[in-house]
Amino acid sequence: MALITPQSNTSVFHALSALFGRGNMSVSPPKDDEPLSLLFLTLSALFALVCYSCIHYLKPRNGSPPGPLGLPFVGYLPFLELELHTYFARLARTYGPILKLTLGRKVWIVISSPSTAREVLKDHDLTFANRNVPIAAREMTYGGSEIVTASYGPKWRMLRKICVLKMLSRTTLDSVYGLRRREVRESIQYLYKRCGSPVNVGEDMFLAAYNVITSMLWAGTVKGDERDRLGAEFKNAVGEFTELVGRPNISDFYPGLAWFDLQGIQKRVKVLAGQFDRIFEAILSQRLGNEKEGGRATVEEGKQSPEKEKDFLKFLLELKDGEDGKTPLTLIEIKALLMNMVLNGTETSSNTIEFIMAEMLNKPDTMRKAQQELDKVVGKDNVVEESHISMLPYVHAVVKESLRLHPPAPVLVPHCPSEDTLISGFRIQKGSMVYINVWAIHRDPTIWENPDVFDPERFMNSNVDYSGNHFNYLPFGSGRRMCAGIAMAERMVMYSLATLLHSFDWELPKGEKLDLSEQFGIVMKKKVPLIAIPTPRLSDPALYK
Repeated sequence: MALITPQSNTSVFHALSALFGRGNMSVSPPKDDEPLSLLFLTLSALFALVCYSCIHYLKPRNGSPPGPLGLPFVGYLPFLELELHTYFARLARTYGPILKLTLGRKVWIVISSPSTAREVLKDHDLTFANRNVPIAAREMTYGGSEIVTASYGPKWRMLRKICVLKMLSRTTLDSVYGLRRREVRESIQYLYKRCGSPVNVGEDMFLAAYNVITSMLWAGTVKGDERDRLGAEFKNAVGEFTELVGRPNISDFYPGLAWFDLQGIQKRVKVLAGQFDRIFEAILSQRLGNEKEGGRATVEEGKQSPEKEKDFLKFLLELKDGEDGKTPLTLIEIKALLMNMVLNGTETSSNTIEFIMAEMLNKPDTMRKAQQELDKVVGKDNVVEESHISMLPYVHAVVKESLRLHPPAPVLVPHCPSEDTLISGFRIQKGSMVYINVWAIHRDPTIWENPDVFDPERFMNSNVDYSGNHFNYLPFGSGRRMCAGIAMAERMVMYSLATLLHSFDWELPKGEKLDLSEQFGIVMKKKVPLIAIPTPRLSDPALYK
């Protein structure tokens, strides 16, 4: 996932205007009593500064990757385009599979081929295991205290171990299947009541994912009439955060100006982070038996149940108080982990399902084939269970193909080398931000036949998976910093998608045209939300309860 991305050229120019001022620069003639030597020194200094800037920004560094030339002071910053993944792909066609952009005080390296991606993510994995986190992301993640943004080291290894081995292990996911089933069945019941009417597919799937994640974390779910309102409200909050992190921030390109927060991004993220923090504080207070007064309840504790006894927060609090851990958790780190799971476990899954449904509505034959497979395996007099998933190769192929066309993080979260390193013969300097353009790799015509066509058949009888070992296909990254939630995402997406396709036929509202365009960000999403009409297809209405 890319953590710094331009949303518009105008925002960059506004920030630069605030930094450098507007209007033409001119030198006033000296007054009668002003020494000519002072004017000479001033002009000499300006000339030297311009010359230095030109050498620094315009002259290619020895051994550095090729790339477009920038301007003095700002580098290539004013020329960045809105959709960074497609812009990077166009630049790669000119400059090759590894290129360099100088942006203010930052250097970006863009990787656009499987072989160079392998060098970064496998051959030199340890060197590139760090992050260069933008200010907005640090603000939202308690100073980079969770597994996506934390610096590589003992603390990060402990956090990842906790997530992968405890919450996201296959054993744990099996043990909380009841939670996933309950929330997916409630979504189906919700859709059944709205059959024949247009529904927002992404919004409903977001709420289902949110309820599953929060149930696993602290046994809290959105209830009753609050479902519609809070689901949309929470989705908007997550969307605003991803937009703010994706907006070019002058404070990131010129760290010396961060204190001024010229664009107000940090201030806005602080407000947003505070809203989430109050939720986490209330939940922690309830668990610690020290509930504080005030604050609006947005979640409620579930009734005593086997699932609640296994929730993730209980385990985290036990780790905090345990004496055997070499690096004990703090409350800040617990809240950061909760933030990570809620943010990364909701929008990515719901956006993926929304893209899949849109692609299948665009190619109805793929939907019919998936439904025929479901009817054969599950039957129309039964409901989908996770035990059916392994028997649905075509539905698996549909998911893989959509992730190829629309990877959740199109340029991954940027890696940051801890030392100067040679990649494909070029010197990548320490502290650079290295982007892997997965979107470009997935659509490379030298790798994929008809790369822009949605064709699930290409994954039938294929051994390509999400492990990160196939560098032609990296929807979740590879190496030490690859996505920790693959097992959870795969189960949630497969189970939800299979249930949607099995339970309903789908069509667009009359007169509506399907829009498959993407909106670039740290999480890829559809530019236009998918609105579709469900129609029941099961034999018994009782199956929708």
